Amino acid sequence: MNRSTKLAVGGSLLALMLGVGGCTIEKEESGQLPDVDVQGGNMPEYDVKDADVDVGIKERSVPLPNVDVETER
Repeated sequence: MNRSTKLAVGGSLLALMLGVGGCTIEKEESGQLPDVDVQGGNMPEYDVKDADVDVGIKERSVPLPNVDVETER
């Protein structure tokens, strides 16, 4: 990971810890999932017409600047 990603992750974790540490949570009532009856079905059909794309390679010449580098010892 690069430095900015590490700082973002660290900052997010710090904010989360401060947010959770600043409050008290007490469970007042038990939760329950609803009863669900699942029956068979079918998926919709789609007719997709994609674009005709030709991909090729063309050789190009790009002029580059001439750079002189002098080193001091």
